[in-house]
Amino acid sequence: MTATTVTTVYQVSGMTCGHCEGAVTAELSELPGVSSVKAVASTGQVTVVSEAALDEATVRAAVDEAGYELVDKA
Repeated sequence: MTATTVTTVYQVSGMTCGHCEGAVTAELSELPGVSSVKAVASTGQVTVVSEAALDEATVRAAVDEAGYELVDKA
């Protein structure tokens, strides 16, 4: 049986470098059900692959904890 995943792209403001990407990736990777995170500072986009749709408030809190701002889904 193949597991289904949900891929969501978020727009995050404030990321300017590789360290920023790493901080956002680390926080979001800790959320339950998240299998992959790819943050790109140049575009501000963060792609999250998870087992199910994530609660936006939870994602916003994780991005905030990393020191950045979740703008919206891209």
